[in-house]
Amino acid sequence: MTTFVDRVELHVAAGNGGHGCASVHREKFKPLGGPDGGNGGRGGDVILTVDQSITTLLDYHHSPHRKATNGKPGEGGNRSGKDGQDLVLAVPDGTVVLDKAGNVLADLVGHGTSFVAAQGGRGGLGNAALASARRKAPGFALLGEPGDLQDVVLELKTVADVALVGYPSAGKSSLIAVLSAARPKIADYPFTTLVPNLGVVTAGSTVYTIADVPGLIPGASQGKGLGLEFLRHVERCSVLVHVLDTATLESDRDPASDLDIIEEELRQYGGLDNRPRIVVLNKTDVPDGKDLAEMVRPDLEARGYRVFEVSAVAHLGLKELSFALAELVAKGRAAKPKEEATRIVIRPKAVDDTGFTVTREDDGLFRVRGEKPERWVRQTDFNNDEAVGYLADRLNRLGVEEALVKAGARGGDGVAIGPEDNAVVFDWEPSLTAGAEMLGRRGEDHRFEEDRPAAQRRRDRQAERDEAQQEFDDFEPF
Repeated sequence: MTTFVDRVELHVAAGNGGHGCASVHREKFKPLGGPDGGNGGRGGDVILTVDQSITTLLDYHHSPHRKATNGKPGEGGNRSGKDGQDLVLAVPDGTVVLDKAGNVLADLVGHGTSFVAAQGGRGGLGNAALASARRKAPGFALLGEPGDLQDVVLELKTVADVALVGYPSAGKSSLIAVLSAARPKIADYPFTTLVPNLGVVTAGSTVYTIADVPGLIPGASQGKGLGLEFLRHVERCSVLVHVLDTATLESDRDPASDLDIIEEELRQYGGLDNRPRIVVLNKTDVPDGKDLAEMVRPDLEARGYRVFEVSAVAHLGLKELSFALAELVAKGRAAKPKEEATRIVIRPKAVDDTGFTVTREDDGLFRVRGEKPERWVRQTDFNNDEAVGYLADRLNRLGVEEALVKAGARGGDGVAIGPEDNAVVFDWEPSLTAGAEMLGRRGEDHRFEEDRPAAQRRRDRQAERDEAQQEFDDFEPF
């Protein structure tokens, strides 16, 4: 059964915001006590947080769909809805968050580092918050916004100072076992190690981590074997150690050719040319291995490599190797720029930034895009005429009406607010330029409906009275 997973696709859904409440305070002897509808609660976020006790993405491999809770709707009596609970997902140290296109969204390194993968929706305002001097008793409330839906890819890149690379069965697992307290599986057949192993080594005053990268064979950078799957774990390491087998039983292999093949795979993978290298000739406790190591060592040193002859089984040459690695790790740490506290950068928007755009598409449709207009549309209850009128007022104050005129829109032209896959489309009428003063009684707006029957009856009765008065005025006594 799979126990190590270093790449998963995660489908996260933030919580929806709760709807606002439209309510009127009712009390004995106070028939019109004013609006008292509360606001809806905020939807919960989905947050990725580094937890160093987690070493694999296995949980998300089995359960890739995660959702935060929704905010509660508001209630009468000015009671706001409860906020949705944030969903915190623990990920290993070194997790990289990417979108579906492969763009890096966040690189999570260090315990407690967080990233909001999906933002919860805002809660809708209740009618108490929408009341104003001109609209004293709103008969509507705003809807809660839907939470974000995101598909992200999580990739784990091991955070280690030293990476052991080499052919299968070169002795990498044995070496990490004797250098540290790690206990990897060790056997005498290739591909024993199927997951990167991580150990902690102490050499004098320097403490560093060391990892073995399994499965490197010719063609690994193109996906052959297990190499491509685990080469990403080399990227964060500051030192590369070539572990070469001097006691191989394969007649067509030797330490020098093994080194050339692995170096070619690292070159094709890319991004590792500037890492210092050390060559370890392993298994020198075997007589033939000792002779072969002494034979190839001068050639490897002539290439510029520091070479160490060791035996993980007999514990030979390990102390020298450990301190040499500690020296390189200390130099790498000293060369890194000093980490500074994160600075908060405030970037205010330009004063003349309208916050929206109006474009005319090939089919003659005018499309309005912008954070505010699209959010206002999502929060509008289109079954309530007064809510629609309120939306029209807001769009007019923002300047959408004027921008449509400048773009060449005329009465009856189609206007869409939002993206192509989720837009509100309507036939634009320039008469929508007026504001809240066009509203009649609460919930009634003559911009969106025909004449009201009651109003028509009143007009008919008034016309009858006017006609009777006119007949009386025209009456001439005998």
